[in-house]
Amino acid sequence: MNDTADGRTTGGRSPGEAFLAVDAGNSKTDVAVVAADGAVLGTARGGGFQPPVVGVETALDDLELTIARAARAAGTEPPFALVSACLANADLPREEREVTAAVGRRGWGRATHVANDTFAVLRAGLPDDGSVRRGVAVVCGAGVNCVGRADDGRVHRFPALGRLSGDWGGGGGLSDEALWHAARAEDGRGECTELARALPAYFGLPTMYALIEGLHLGDVPVTRKHELAPLLFEVAAAGDPVARALVHRQADEIVALAAVTLTRLGLLAHATPVLLGGSVLAARHPMLHDRLTEGLADRAPRATARLVSAPPVLGAGLLALDELRAAEGAYARLREQCDTAGA
Repeated sequence: MNDTADGRTTGGRSPGEAFLAVDAGNSKTDVAVVAADGAVLGTARGGGFQPPVVGVETALDDLELTIARAARAAGTEPPFALVSACLANADLPREEREVTAAVGRRGWGRATHVANDTFAVLRAGLPDDGSVRRGVAVVCGAGVNCVGRADDGRVHRFPALGRLSGDWGGGGGLSDEALWHAARAEDGRGECTELARALPAYFGLPTMYALIEGLHLGDVPVTRKHELAPLLFEVAAAGDPVARALVHRQADEIVALAAVTLTRLGLLAHATPVLLGGSVLAARHPMLHDRLTEGLADRAPRATARLVSAPPVLGAGLLALDELRAAEGAYARLREQCDTAGA
């Protein structure tokens, strides 16, 4: 959903009839105030949600500001009937429990449901009539993560803590790999690659040495490293073998996440949607998508990959409607209004 400076307002609704849907990613946060009938009453967008960097309470302080703006746009205020929050960096069940308790203490809602943000993609990609309950969601954005759910409610997930838990890739990981290969290409330790020219040129610098120095000393903000992931795909599309190998490895990692999840849940023999989300996958790079599709067909031929283009906050809202046992029309209304607002 897009940020609304003054928001949509619909007077006459009490907060008890509405709930909060929150999608808080590494780079941005979307909050929607939604009525029990699925109507979106107000929205707001804020910055990323990063408790590992700033601490849980500071991250929630920032989120509270975004919630307050969404509430003003809706012409109401907390407490709401329910807070449904899908949050980045709530990667372990223990973290979900701890953040749930911390959110509950804020008094934003009479009930609180917190899940990792990958569950928002999973829910957004499944039908609302319950005809398909099983599915796998893979998110490749700033990082990479995967969750799956079987028909009987069993869940499979990964710790998703970066290299510590065996992860590879995502926008941040791809940028780091591109820098590593480019540095070694320039100093002679590694294979020649166009990345050694393209990466420093992007920042207006003459050499990889200059870029390394700039990142190390702060002349180039380290937060800008993520901008290099799209450049990696451009260099790969032009035929550079090093860049191509990185893109192929990212596709293979996504396939591995999905295939392992399908196997652990006993879903390889069942037609199962594999729902793809996150900024790297949303860019629809043909080289990544084609390799991913081929790999999935080989390892899980009954699975079907599909990109979830709806904004993730929709998934948080649908989870809330599930919790509230909303009428069928509420789901359709929420999906329609999220599609109208755009991702």
